[in-house]
Amino acid sequence: MVKKPGKKRVTKLPVSHPADVPVVSADTDELVPGTPAWEPNTASTSRSEEEAAGLGRPVRVYADGIFDLFHFGHAKALEQAKKLFPNTHLIVGCCNDALTHKYKGKTVFKEEERYESLRHCKWVDEVIKDAPWVITADFIAKHKIDYVTHDALPYSDASGQANDVYDFVKKMGKFKETQRTEGVSTSDVILRIIKDYNDYVLRNLSRGYSRKDLGVSFVREKQIRAKQNLKKLSNRMRDQRLSVTDRVRKTVSERVRVIPKDMEKGVKEFAAGCEQLIDRVISGELGFEMAQHADKFVSGFIRTFEDNYSKFEKAVKQTFRRKVPPRRTKSSIAAAAAKAKEEAALEA
Repeated sequence: MVKKPGKKRVTKLPVSHPADVPVVSADTDELVPGTPAWEPNTASTSRSEEEAAGLGRPVRVYADGIFDLFHFGHAKALEQAKKLFPNTHLIVGCCNDALTHKYKGKTVFKEEERYESLRHCKWVDEVIKDAPWVITADFIAKHKIDYVTHDALPYSDASGQANDVYDFVKKMGKFKETQRTEGVSTSDVILRIIKDYNDYVLRNLSRGYSRKDLGVSFVREKQIRAKQNLKKLSNRMRDQRLSVTDRVRKTVSERVRVIPKDMEKGVKEFAAGCEQLIDRVISGELGFEMAQHADKFVSGFIRTFEDNYSKFEKAVKQTFRRKVPPRRTKSSIAAAAAKAKEEAALEA
């Protein structure tokens, strides 16, 4: 990106927007219209907030970052910065794509999208685009910055300019610490998407995106769909088994084993064999043609499985509806023998 020193670039929101937050270039030599007269603040952090705020103007606080996939962790950090003083003008610097991709890596949002996200945060008063990776004394003076805020962890400079990008600000006593929000970060959000990649591919396919839009090959699409059907198969097998077991238990005594041990072992081996077969199909081991028709194969298997399960349930119910003779104990056998002997004696 070619910078033009001295040229002011201010982008304003439509009048209908509740907060008219300006976006200025980092290399501008002019301030945003309406900025009050400014004198360097020589106060150290040892002074109270009331004293620091008694400058006769808003305290100009600067926070910087990448702000990719802007989330509530970013917003809470900016809220802390905004509330450092009773009267704060919060300036937020955001690095452009070229700088970010060079030192940190690829972003999801483009630079203009990241600037726009910041403009719509209610805590932000001004956005500086093309912000430097490492702030300098000249940058602080040019933008009339009183304090710089960030979390207190030392951030080594990937560009090789410094071990901690905020080191000189800390030594000046112009650094204000904010707290990170645990459990949320841009990296965490990206990790969630990667972890459930197949689910999100299917989600977008169902919303009308083509596999070409998603950068997915024909075979890969079929594999993802087949794996999804495998999940559905597993869930439906489990639900069907639990449903049958529940209905059979309502018919027979809980003390009766519904499925014999040898049959239970056979069912488990059958299910494992089905999963292995489907894995071989979707991996292409059984041929490209079968991979193409994996959807139909799995769907057909589910229907067959459910039909057979219904027949199995019916057979179990018919079996247990038959009158089962009571179990004979030693006492019942002795009583029956005594009764038979009495009847024989009477007949004699």
